[in-house]
Amino acid sequence: MNVSLLEEKQKIASTTSASRNIFYNKKTKYEKKQPASQLHLMQAVIESFVDGIFILTTQGELVHANERARCICQDEVPYEIQRICQSLNESRQLFPSQNISIESEINTESEAKIRVRARWLQENESNNDYLIVTLEDRKQTNQSMAISEARKYALTERETQVWLLRRANYSYQEIADELYITINTVKKHLKNIYAKQQISVDS
Repeated sequence: MNVSLLEEKQKIASTTSASRNIFYNKKTKYEKKQPASQLHLMQAVIESFVDGIFILTTQGELVHANERARCICQDEVPYEIQRICQSLNESRQLFPSQNISIESEINTESEAKIRVRARWLQENESNNDYLIVTLEDRKQTNQSMAISEARKYALTERETQVWLLRRANYSYQEIADELYITINTVKKHLKNIYAKQQISVDS
């Protein structure tokens, strides 16, 4: 083979190899940026949750709290939640091979009922364990469910108002007082609501 032709082929091969290295290097740089991007994505997801979320270390130190959690608990982890996390820690010592979660209900200073769920969250890369605590505002959940049901069963505006209060555990008298109607009218609206729900079930 002609020497000049061989040199030319080697030069092309070298250039191609260099191009490939540049390509793979760029990919590697992108991959290095992925964890940071994933972190921002996860933070955005956590912030978008309706429920409050705390992430704590096994020692009870706060790692992250979304806006909803800070709003519910006024920027601190309540003592009741700390005790729930302590119980979860103790349960792991007793049952190390089981993935246990603990659920409880607490009242905040504003007298809101909050359902608390605590469970383990393991970070695969570092094998560090964290506790994730979700806070569900029972009143807000009931309101959301009532609105969803009102749409599902095509309730009228007044029926929706009655159903929202009933879902919030108001008595017939309390609903009547709140909406300035009689108890018989409340019963009539609820009868219509239950009838619409039954029709939806039967269809």
